[in-house]
Amino acid sequence: MANFGEGWDVFCSVLFVLLALHDVRSFSPQTKRNVLLFVGDDAGFETQVYNNTVCKTPHLDALAKRSVVFKHAFTSVSSCSPSRSAILTGLPQHQNGMYGLENSVHHFVSFDGVRSLPVILKQSGIRTGIIGKKHVGPESVYQFDYSKTELDGFPIMQVGRNITLMKQFAHEFLSSTDPRPFLLYIGFHDPHRCGHTQPQYGQFCEKFGNGDPGMGKIPDWVPTTYDPGEVIVPGFVQDTPAARGDLAAQYTTISRLDQGIGLILKELELAGYTDDTLVLYTSDNGIPFPNGRTNLYDSGMAEPLLVSSPAHTERWGHESNAMASTVDLTPTVLDWFGIPYPDYTLNREAVRLTGQSLLPVLQREPSTGWDTVYASHNLHEVTMYYPMRVVRNRRYKLIHNMNNLAPFNIDQDFYISNTFQDLLNRTRSGQPTHWFKTLKDYYYRPQWELFDHQADPLETTNLAGDRRYASVLSDLKEQVLRWQNATNDPWICAPWGVLENSGLYKEKPTCMPMDNGL
Repeated sequence: MANFGEGWDVFCSVLFVLLALHDVRSFSPQTKRNVLLFVGDDAGFETQVYNNTVCKTPHLDALAKRSVVFKHAFTSVSSCSPSRSAILTGLPQHQNGMYGLENSVHHFVSFDGVRSLPVILKQSGIRTGIIGKKHVGPESVYQFDYSKTELDGFPIMQVGRNITLMKQFAHEFLSSTDPRPFLLYIGFHDPHRCGHTQPQYGQFCEKFGNGDPGMGKIPDWVPTTYDPGEVIVPGFVQDTPAARGDLAAQYTTISRLDQGIGLILKELELAGYTDDTLVLYTSDNGIPFPNGRTNLYDSGMAEPLLVSSPAHTERWGHESNAMASTVDLTPTVLDWFGIPYPDYTLNREAVRLTGQSLLPVLQREPSTGWDTVYASHNLHEVTMYYPMRVVRNRRYKLIHNMNNLAPFNIDQDFYISNTFQDLLNRTRSGQPTHWFKTLKDYYYRPQWELFDHQADPLETTNLAGDRRYASVLSDLKEQVLRWQNATNDPWICAPWGVLENSGLYKEKPTCMPMDNGL
């Protein structure tokens, strides 16, 4: 990628060597093993596992007792399709090419040459299956042996929220006589908002399948309803009746997701695979509330992560302070199966994983390392161009807003939500919003945002212009630039320059300044 002087190539080489050394081959390749990966859709920390005492999630609670619970896990991008592409490739969205949503007019897809996890596994003799929301493309890159998704013609409401149907598909997959080890990916559509597409079912489709007239009936679901006055309002959400009502609806769909997890784990048990299956649970991005999804504040990129290994029972029920990323999931699964990541190039650049296997953390809590994560975001919907790059360590976070002269955009289903309309209407009428920001501040952001998480966990005070933090700012800028270089980021020169990497600059890509004042 771009040339920034001596030391950059050395950094990248050392990084890749360290990653290779950390790819621990913990188990014999002959050992029978499988993987079950659950991915929630805009799910957050609304579970007792993460100290939410109101939202009832008994099956996640039970899974946590058989897992290492990661307290500091993060998505690498705060948008549905790009995040799923990162989960299934181990590559950040700017490297794999899925810059925004896959569906409808957005139509983003990964590069044809990307080697995804299901394809690598299939080539190595592992059977692959996906049930529920897929939301990535093209099919040639994300090809599964068994596929029951919205891209196979199934209504997303059924295949992603009807937990009885999802259970039946899981039973079908797990009952196969195929002797190969397997990866089964379960993509829930809960607790995604649905007021934009299916308003008759409520803000979060909390009424879908509840047995009321016109709502249908999901046989295995016992709906749990919540009193808006009792929900726990996150610090980044305004505490108003409208927001509380949305949170109560969200809780109902999280409880449905939880019951779905219980049903599928039961199918795993009945099929006799509990004792040889690595089970993981996470989400794609932050919850769909202000400051959440599509943002790279912690409220948009912090994620739940449970990893349950039958080979690491000594750490069951433990919490880990290791900083993990969703790009760690592909190397974790490959490590579990004892499969190396292939050598190949993409857009003339060598591809290397910058994530690392989580299996060593299941053996013992690390005393060093695991203290930095990175994230990148370009778009959500096609109209929402707002590229950001982030480095986050235990104390500081740096956000680079590359298009900060334009306003931050609001996506369609959040805009129409009761929560956002409440903020908008209160702002227009001059009423108190009961929010920790103004909409103007939310829309218009500085190019650089630096936060001290020890003193400011809600990220309310930007320190980028404070001279006392000049060295911290400089160091973090250098770190994020090195990561962009290591991941072949096409935005590496943005917003101040143009990347020249062909013709005269083919062998020495260079950022050429535009003198635009940025």
